Amino acid sequence: MTFSVVGRCARTGHFGIGIATSSPAVMSRCVHVSRDGAVAFQSVPDPRLGALGLRRVEEGWWAQKVVDELVSTDLWPGKRQIGVIDTDGHIAAYTGKDNAPWAGHLIGADYIALGNVLAGPEVVQAISEEFAAGAALELEERLLRAIEAGRDAGGQMEGQTSAGILVYGRAAYSRCDLRVDVSEEPVAELRRIYDWYRPLIPYYEERSRNPTVPRYKDFLAQQGIAREYGRPVPVTRGPNAYVAVTSANSTGKGR
Repeated sequence: MTFSVVGRCARTGHFGIGIATSSPAVMSRCVHVSRDGAVAFQSVPDPRLGALGLRRVEEGWWAQKVVDELVSTDLWPGKRQIGVIDTDGHIAAYTGKDNAPWAGHLIGADYIALGNVLAGPEVVQAISEEFAAGAALELEERLLRAIEAGRDAGGQMEGQTSAGILVYGRAAYSRCDLRVDVSEEPVAELRRIYDWYRPLIPYYEERSRNPTVPRYKDFLAQQGIAREYGRPVPVTRGPNAYVAVTSANSTGKGR
């Protein structure tokens, strides 16, 4: 019930996955990425096996050996769909025989396009072509464009309900981890969120190393970037009353 792209950027060494599906909260079940590689485990996902696959990648296993172990370990391999890119850029994929049609995958240079319960093979073809065409772009943008292309080629016959992108650079934490858990058009909502957040990707990478950088609002303002932010919620104790809560050790500085 899912279509995705597992990708690696040859220029930067970044790994990531872009994904969309008809069910809610897909990022919580199907996406496994670290600075060492990426594993998509979907169709009828078992997050334990997806996490096992990523551990094997981190231990230095090649992609095909990871897929072989996951298939041989599984009691229901026919219901799974797996895509793996390992640390050295080797790629392997598997679509079980019991996946609901249309189901399949395409492997290209530095990526896998895969999906099940799709409108047809044109969906993974569109994902593949769009990702391949974006080599000059940052990996986050490439993944999102590929998922948009899959949607526009027909996506899932049932439509999409959730979507997300997860990308790791060379740090032990993610560069970009964005998701839409429930929406009538999650890919479009993911695009809105990503475009809002994109200038802050380098900001949060720098802030982790240097906590003296300005607040994110000041950073964006310095770049001439305007953004809308959340507003305080009124309380019921009086007209136009708001509550600001700080801990005893708070410095009063915003986060």
